[in-house]
Amino acid sequence: MKNKLLPLLLTLLALSAWSAALAGPPTTIYLVRHAEKDLTPGLADPPLTPAGEARAQQLGRLLAKRHPAALLTTDTRRTRATLAPLAQATGLTPEVYDAKNQAALATRLSREFGGKTVVVVSHSNTLLPLLTALGVAPLPAEIRDEEYNYLFKVKLRQGQPARLVMSRYGAAPQAASSNKM
Repeated sequence: MKNKLLPLLLTLLALSAWSAALAGPPTTIYLVRHAEKDLTPGLADPPLTPAGEARAQQLGRLLAKRHPAALLTTDTRRTRATLAPLAQATGLTPEVYDAKNQAALATRLSREFGGKTVVVVSHSNTLLPLLTALGVAPLPAEIRDEEYNYLFKVKLRQGQPARLVMSRYGAAPQAASSNKM
C-alpha cells in the first residue's frame, strides 16, 4: 500500500508546484504606518519629527531594494513625508488613496498590481482594516500610539490564501502619543 501512495503523493506535489508556477509571481505589498509625527497640540496636519524623518530615511533605504512598481499614501503631510525618501530613491510619484475605503484599495492592489511590489503608507487605525481586507490573519489586536516601526509584508497569489510576514524596522518605539491617526 505504501508503494502505491508514494507515487500519488509525488504527483500531487508536482501538480501543486506546477499550478503555482503557472499562476505567476505573487503580488507583494509592504504596508507601514507613517513615521513619528509632531505631537504639538493644535496642528491639523502635523509634520514628522526628527525621529520620524530618520525612520522615513530607513524605510526608503530598506524598500528601495525591493524595486516597488507603485507607492501609495493617504493625503496627509506625515504619510507623504514618510514615503518621500523612497519616492526619491525609486523615481516613483506616490499616488494618494482614500484611507476610509480599505475594501476598494485591497481590490485595486490585487487587480492592478499583479506580480508586482507595492508600498502603502497609512495610519495606525487604518492599517489593520486594510490587512483584513487583503485577507490576512492573525493580526495584532491594535497598533499602539507609540508604535511606528511595524512593517507588514503581504504576498497575494491567485487562488491561494494571502501570506503575511510581520517585522519591525528602524528604532524601537519611544513614548506614547495621544492621537492615533
